[in-house]
Amino acid sequence: MKGKVAVVTGAGSGIGLAVARRLAAEGADVLSADLDVSACVGPAVAADLGDAAGVAAVVREVTSRYGGADVLVNNVAIAPYRDAFTDIDDAAWQRSWDVNVMSCVRLCRALVPIMADRGGGSVVNIGSEAARHPKHYMLDYAVTKAALLSLSKSLAQEYGPRGVRVNTVAPGPTRTATMDAYLASVADRLGIDVSDAADHVVHELRKLPLGRMNEPEDVAEVVLFLASDRSRQVTGSEYAVNAGSTASM
Repeated sequence: MKGKVAVVTGAGSGIGLAVARRLAAEGADVLSADLDVSACVGPAVAADLGDAAGVAAVVREVTSRYGGADVLVNNVAIAPYRDAFTDIDDAAWQRSWDVNVMSCVRLCRALVPIMADRGGGSVVNIGSEAARHPKHYMLDYAVTKAALLSLSKSLAQEYGPRGVRVNTVAPGPTRTATMDAYLASVADRLGIDVSDAADHVVHELRKLPLGRMNEPEDVAEVVLFLASDRSRQVTGSEYAVNAGSTASM
């Protein structure tokens, strides 16, 4: 990745932070973006990426500092727990759509043509197993991730001839702050500690064949592959990183 410029959103923690660290370790110049950039790798833009102005700030920074980008990792997302479909009002739907989908749309619209002019590049969109296996308690999140998958495939078709590859990585259960909050709620409900709650989720609720959840670094390794020239013939694809959590064809 030496000599490559990578933009990573949602890079302040979890999967985004792991991705930024992995790309930087391989020599990429990484520009991170998130609401909280205190833990970010390299130059960082503190911005609400669910807002057009926040995306514009990221685009301004990467173009003024590097002239553009060779890699774009759209990771930023929100996944609120929902008690019921009818509890999700218009404002909540709009916020999920703006953060999870429009941040990607706006960044791709601004940076992908620049990538093409620079000779090509790689876009990696972080999706979710929820796109294909939605859950009612994260209904709007699942809808947005399904939309992101469709967007990725369409962009891959349009920009492939100009050297830009677009792929999706779909993580399953991953030990992020969101997952830890969920495990804490499971532990509280069952009257057990968090480590036992994690075992319960892995072995009883999800029955993960590999017997453990993802760490963010597990996802980052696949993103690195797709960002690099080692995957030069891969575009329009979806890579599941989920410990075998989905068995459908």
